[in-house]
Amino acid sequence: MLINCAAYQDGKKLADIKIEDISDYVAKPECFVWVALKDPEPAELEAMKEEFGLHELAIEDVQNGHQHPKIEEYGDSLFAVLHTIEMDENDEFVIGEVDIFAGENYVLSVRNRTRHGFQEVRARCEREPSLLKEGSGFVLYALIDTVVDRYFPILETLSTKLEEIEDRIFEKHTLAQSRAIIEDLYSLKRRLVALQQRVAPLLESLSKLTGGRIPRICSGMAAYFRDVYDHLERIVRTVEGRREMTVTAVQVNLGMISLAENEVTKRLGAFAALFAVPTMIAGIYGMNFQNIPELHLPFGYQICLAAMLVIDLILFWRFKASGWL
Repeated sequence: MLINCAAYQDGKKLADIKIEDISDYVAKPECFVWVALKDPEPAELEAMKEEFGLHELAIEDVQNGHQHPKIEEYGDSLFAVLHTIEMDENDEFVIGEVDIFAGENYVLSVRNRTRHGFQEVRARCEREPSLLKEGSGFVLYALIDTVVDRYFPILETLSTKLEEIEDRIFEKHTLAQSRAIIEDLYSLKRRLVALQQRVAPLLESLSKLTGGRIPRICSGMAAYFRDVYDHLERIVRTVEGRREMTVTAVQVNLGMISLAENEVTKRLGAFAALFAVPTMIAGIYGMNFQNIPELHLPFGYQICLAAMLVIDLILFWRFKASGWL
């Protein structure tokens, strides 16, 4: 579906144009064409291929989808694949893809499975004609910068979730609750890995636009792409830190479970000791022997009960003082 198709000159919008007129404007060096598509049909991609003269392999990548994030050169043009991450009502990731073709005087953006568009990017560029005069290089930067900036709220949400789970670890909870914490931590780690897989591959690709042999359409924009690179690098470092914290949280939770089991074992041992003393005394005097000491005392029964009670009270006090009960 066609979202926007406009021609620009000297940083200012000339007009919205028809698809069949794109090649006419692209043929004019002083003009710049910016087209946006959403979930396009094969026929629409074929039309764009003809109008812009796009490379067949790049078009094939767009049609197949599910490409790794990358930035590749095809002659004098660039082809970028970016992944978008959105969260549904259950806080699960919805992974989308944005493919960007950037040539000397054109940019074509194609987004698939992405609800949030880039209308604000176009509005921002049109408000800054001095930068829009840079042409496709600046628009490519603006689109990549927007995609990267949208990772930050996702990362913030995951960080907040991790802090909430960490607070739950040190609360008293049942075994089922402990299991739920481990499941939440695993789910969080899985999402952090998914985020890292979308961000990390872009670092190497963006480095090609910040130094060394910079593609011609990006000449003069190295500082802008370096800013995006710094954002990506910060996100990658943060994700790696959160993943390590998640692993540590799992280990701490398992440690807390072991401590809880030790507490239960100590309590069971203490109660077993309380029952063991009366059982031992009763067992001794329950043996069928004639010459057991004090067997015929008038108050032997009361003395045995008192001895059991006193010993259990002493044991109970000691266990209570030691924190076993």
